[in-house]
Amino acid sequence: MSDDYITKADRQLQRAYEGPMSLNEYVDAAFESPSIAAHASRYLLAAIESMDTRTVIEEGEERERYRFFDDPHNDGEHAVLGNTAVLNAFVDDLRTIAANRGKGEKIIWFDGPTATGKSELKRCLVNGLREYSKTPEGRRYTLEWNITGADNSGTGLSYGENVSDDDQWYESPVQVHPLTIFPKSVREDLLEQLNELDVDGPPIIIEGEMDPFSREAYDYLESQYRQAGNRKLFSSITDKAHLRVKNYVVDVGRGIGILHSEDDGTPKERLVGSWMPGMLRELDSRGRKNPQAFSYDGVLSQGNGLLTIVEDASQHADLLRKLLNVPDEGRVKLDKGIGMDIDTQLIMISNPDLDAELDQYADRNGRDPLKALKRRLDRHEFRYLTNRRLEAELIRRELTAEKSVWADLDDEEIESRVQAPLSVAIRDGRGETRDRELAPFAVGAAAMYSVISRLDGEELPADLSLIEKARLFEQGYLQDGDDRRDIDEFDITVDSDGIHGIPVTYTRDIIADLLHEETGRGHPDHPVEDVVMPEDVLNAMAEDLSSAPVFSRAEAAEYENRLPMVKDFILERQEDTVLKALLSGKSVSKETVAEYVEHVYAWEADNQIDTERGRVDPDPLLMKVFETEHLGRFDDSDYTGNTPSEAVTAFRREKVITALNRYAWEHRDEGFSIDNVDLTSIPVIRAVLETYDWGDVKRIYPEFDPRQWEDPPAGTVTERLKDETVDTLCEGQYSPASAELTTRAVMAEVRHKWD
Repeated sequence: MSDDYITKADRQLQRAYEGPMSLNEYVDAAFESPSIAAHASRYLLAAIESMDTRTVIEEGEERERYRFFDDPHNDGEHAVLGNTAVLNAFVDDLRTIAANRGKGEKIIWFDGPTATGKSELKRCLVNGLREYSKTPEGRRYTLEWNITGADNSGTGLSYGENVSDDDQWYESPVQVHPLTIFPKSVREDLLEQLNELDVDGPPIIIEGEMDPFSREAYDYLESQYRQAGNRKLFSSITDKAHLRVKNYVVDVGRGIGILHSEDDGTPKERLVGSWMPGMLRELDSRGRKNPQAFSYDGVLSQGNGLLTIVEDASQHADLLRKLLNVPDEGRVKLDKGIGMDIDTQLIMISNPDLDAELDQYADRNGRDPLKALKRRLDRHEFRYLTNRRLEAELIRRELTAEKSVWADLDDEEIESRVQAPLSVAIRDGRGETRDRELAPFAVGAAAMYSVISRLDGEELPADLSLIEKARLFEQGYLQDGDDRRDIDEFDITVDSDGIHGIPVTYTRDIIADLLHEETGRGHPDHPVEDVVMPEDVLNAMAEDLSSAPVFSRAEAAEYENRLPMVKDFILERQEDTVLKALLSGKSVSKETVAEYVEHVYAWEADNQIDTERGRVDPDPLLMKVFETEHLGRFDDSDYTGNTPSEAVTAFRREKVITALNRYAWEHRDEGFSIDNVDLTSIPVIRAVLETYDWGDVKRIYPEFDPRQWEDPPAGTVTERLKDETVDTLCEGQYSPASAELTTRAVMAEVRHKWD
């Protein structure tokens, strides 16, 4: 058994690494696959694009989202949820930079409130680039040197004791690009030929020179062979005995540099590294600062060749001006006279407090010392999620170990996950473990309240509520029966949405506290005391707003005022679920629906219907029974015998046939036939034909009394219906305890309007 895991590990490493190659072999490999010679921005772009895209809806718009940001290599653990437009703009910038069409002097800046996904983006980039570098098309290479044998002294790069040649290979400490070893004119010709082979991607641009460490080795070898009278200097220097091209797996410290908020040191130490006095003495450079005695552990050194991230940039404001010339000049200094060319994509990540740092001299107008820096920053603003489904996914990730991204799921499956219950094991003061249940709709309620708090209600159209705006952002349209209004029909601005609101960390902490509190509920048969209901979550979120330091008084008051609309929204969803369960035995089958629509279609077209008995006329009684008993739209007074009135005729034509024709037109293709349409899958028709209300309950069960629900008398219709309803709910996502509490909450509202 253990051998299996050893073998798997061997294969994984084998796929990630390959043996060192000569410079000739690397050049040949680059001509076979030019992408392996990509410069930093092009490589980053290629890694992102390698995972393809998927379609999402955010702010009501359909967008293509790069799967790279779903963190697929890490099973979605550090996926960036939402903010697709921001991420797409980032990729567009990379495309422009990689093609050398502008923005090369820019520092990409991700700004936004806490808990909006900026830190996840950093981790996602690290994970994605690491795994991409393990693929054949994502291989990353650098140089390693061995100078022993050039003068027959056995001296190596360490300038220390003699060791074997195999131990004298030293890799460039800053992942220098292999092609930088060629003289500039030769390199330009080489790149021109490479780019002719790869016309689809941005041209490969390698403008820098070798790093100081590699230059030291190169110069030493050149000096030795020149003194020896060797006329093929470059061939001798780059002989496989002295130079190898080695692939490496990208990671933090090797192609990715990250400057954390807690990192300290002088600006030079944080940016490139520091001199090591002990090594300077050992190398005996006679007063010269030998680049081999430099640590190369600064963020730019680590990120050379790919990506440099300054995390929590406001903590390193003193460095920002020193980064000004890095993007456009591509060069930093180790010391006077010792410079290092840098090829890296610079990214800054900050909370809004950096704005204050950058604007501290804004009142000086033209003499603002930070003006040049601000001009070089290309800002991308992360915002809070304004999509209820995404927020529900994020809340579940915060509370549990769930990490997979809800990608490639249809709306029905996603909605099922949003309203799904959640079981969380907690440990009490005695060390005993106990399961607590977040009832169905509890997570969805918290998600909707969070989203509602983030939406701008000031410029809302008069015919649109905040709840409706949230629904538009989530699905791109509003559906009322068979009437559909797309988001384009509303005058909605999104400039202020998602800037402020309830962060997911606040919601997470509120729910976590609720899971450890006692509910005070009781039931003889079901553990209702372990269930946290949607109203529990909403009430707790609202009650703590005024005491939470993250909200101003005005914000707390505004969010409290928005609570009732969310409660109504959730209650409607609970009511709909209970109503469907209560009438489950009376629901219309798909076959019955399809039969009705088929007869209506034939009636309108004055056609006959194919049956096992042959072709027959549409049945007027069948249509009347369906419309009166199943739909409840009409009664006998709307017909003369079985002949429909004008109202019934208009309903059939406008609400059924027109809806079917519209759906058929929108979903047509070359092989389309109306016979191929699953009539019950048409959203507008399903909404018309499968909607029930409490009037249907009264009509079907006249003896039912919701006021008896909590403790119905034995032998009554109410008792039987309650048992059947709870059983039906438990066949779905409900536990007996959450079904009991949910139906109680619904019936408490229904009984007030029953009479």
